[in-house]
Amino acid sequence: MMHRIERTFAGRKLIIETGRMAKQAAGSCLITFGETMVLATVTVSEKRSTLPFFPLTVEYKEKTYAAGKIPGGFIKREGRPRDEEILSCRIIDRSIRPLFPEGFQNEVQVFIYVISADQENDADVLGLVATSFALNASKIPFTAPIAAVRVGRVQGKWVLNPTFQQLEFSDMDLVVAGSQDSIVMVEGGALEIQEEDVIEAIGIGQRGIRELIALQEELLAKNPVEKMSWDKVETPDDVIKRVTKEAEKKIVAAINQKDKQTRIQAVEKVKDEVKTALKAELPDAQHPFIGGVLGDIEYRVLRDQVLTSGLRVDGRKPTEVRQISIDTGLLPRAHGSALFTRGQTQALVVATLGTGNDVQRMDSIDDKQETTKSFMLHYNFPPFSTGEVRPMRGTSRREIGHGNLAERAIQGVLPPFEEFPYTIRIVSDVLESNGSSSMASVCGGSLSCFDAGIPLKAPVAGVAMGLIKEGKKYAILTDILGTEDHLGDMDFKVAGTKDGITSIQMDIKIQGLDLKLMEEALAQAKEGRLHILGEMDKALPTVRPEMSPWAPRIITVQINPEKIGDLIGPKGKTIRGIQEESGAELTVDDSGLVTIAAVGAEAMERARQMVQAITAEPIVGETYEGPVKSTTAFGAFVEIMPGTEGLVHISELQWGRTEKTEDVVKKGDRVKVKLIERDERGRLRLSMKALVPKPTGDAAPVESSYADGAAPASEAPAAEGGEEGGDRGGRSGGRGGRGGRGR
Repeated sequence: MMHRIERTFAGRKLIIETGRMAKQAAGSCLITFGETMVLATVTVSEKRSTLPFFPLTVEYKEKTYAAGKIPGGFIKREGRPRDEEILSCRIIDRSIRPLFPEGFQNEVQVFIYVISADQENDADVLGLVATSFALNASKIPFTAPIAAVRVGRVQGKWVLNPTFQQLEFSDMDLVVAGSQDSIVMVEGGALEIQEEDVIEAIGIGQRGIRELIALQEELLAKNPVEKMSWDKVETPDDVIKRVTKEAEKKIVAAINQKDKQTRIQAVEKVKDEVKTALKAELPDAQHPFIGGVLGDIEYRVLRDQVLTSGLRVDGRKPTEVRQISIDTGLLPRAHGSALFTRGQTQALVVATLGTGNDVQRMDSIDDKQETTKSFMLHYNFPPFSTGEVRPMRGTSRREIGHGNLAERAIQGVLPPFEEFPYTIRIVSDVLESNGSSSMASVCGGSLSCFDAGIPLKAPVAGVAMGLIKEGKKYAILTDILGTEDHLGDMDFKVAGTKDGITSIQMDIKIQGLDLKLMEEALAQAKEGRLHILGEMDKALPTVRPEMSPWAPRIITVQINPEKIGDLIGPKGKTIRGIQEESGAELTVDDSGLVTIAAVGAEAMERARQMVQAITAEPIVGETYEGPVKSTTAFGAFVEIMPGTEGLVHISELQWGRTEKTEDVVKKGDRVKVKLIERDERGRLRLSMKALVPKPTGDAAPVESSYADGAAPASEAPAAEGGEEGGDRGGRSGGRGGRGGRGR
């Protein structure tokens, strides 16, 4: 049976319905906001998985038919998820994963399809609302409804679920997910906003979340579903006591090592020794429980130590940042490079400058036309960075998510493309990892931009915060280790400048987080960020005044848009010829802005001269040199620029009377002329005699009877040059004349 609810949310129509589509799934939900529609389905395995983690799979797919488009490429069907789809998928996965009951091990699959896109409303937050409803409307044991909203701020006013157009004018793009009483996930970017603004935005978002949860609960009440039965595997008490007695003190000693690998090896050695000893003592049926109890002991020991003594496993205090070392300019041929090391986390980050031809072309259901992207940050996390051996299967979702987080952090401080017309690509190769490699990528990315001569508005740094909470006792940790991330309750990454936040991401492993704790974490993160910025300032305080000699130099030349065709030439022949001859790279947009990029000043100048020679507009009073294209009884036509001709009247060929044009010039001669007039029809009058001093005395010339430029009718018959000549001069001063596009 179909159930449906319709309300107005954030000024637009919102519809939540179930029972019409995908009825064989364990749960499904169709949500409509404006004219954007999202279908979410959930299914669950009847058998308990034996995997050592909760087997949850989330897939988010944007159907191109949703926007009335056909996929590009040869295959013409949806294939590998785009980065934007993966990022939306991660938002949903990270929000729902901690809300399944502890010990539930049945495999769960979530599929979200965007089936209609109105190109105004983003579907990612709708996907989480639909997923929440589908889970709660199914037999799957899920804690309670959750929801997500996007928060923006346009001209100082908060906007809930802003449209794409509103986001272009917003200084913040923040996705907030939460339950009725707490926040479970935060993700977004901003233009150097203050910590108190983030808290206010989350509060605005939480009000919208509660409204969406109320709608879900109202619809769920119409069709209650009995939840599936499942058994949580309980560890026998005698196993817990025996393993604890044998291992706890040894793990306390082993876990307090500053070096990551030493700590891991020491803890694993204790675990192996305890397993070997107890397997000989305990019944075979209890052997599988030993490893779980050892993990629980490690979890409890680390947390208890931080909460009671205030000391972390590497000896730091909760607010202390690890030692930082920085090297810049270490790759001689790269345009900009930095090696950023914080403790045992290290990232080699390299900035490369390209031209307009290097932009990333993107096809999306949210854009009416293909869009381009002139700034990219790519994050790579190879297995050797953690000392592991694991298969390489292309770019992981984690790498895409961490790269996007770091990209947003730097994006807000980049110079406008109009002022710095380069395509910028930053690559972060993580060489060592022990906590917060994405924030190391932010720091290294900012430094590599400075090293490359990219005039960032301000340097950017990032720090990862952690949380350990037991009842009312809690500790907020600055610059967390991998162990603290794994065994803690929160991973809260904050990046920004000294003046404000540019990127933020929060994941939690507990049921939720209140705003008071978030406010305290943000304040502590600011202290850590300012400390890191201080260390970065010591290494490279300002942007380098000169770019790498291997980086392209870019200049722009504005031409008349009517000359674009002349510059490009038939099938691109002219512009390709300029590039081949000069070695420079050229792009031209519809406004007539020509971008010239070249490594080396000589190639750039040669290309600039060639462009100007083809597209320059004639200037009255300037001198030009060119070939005589034809002669007539009343003068000669001279090409002063490619495709642009003017008339040298017979009276302007030389001082004194000229009987025949051919007495002075012939077709093919190269002559110097001065442009003396452009009339209202665009016709060009040229003069040769204006470039030669007038003879005096006995050498004074006999003036022509038509020195004023009006040739007698008998010498300028219409068939040879009357009206035809005037028109010809007009064309030559227009869009190319003879030899121009019309030829």
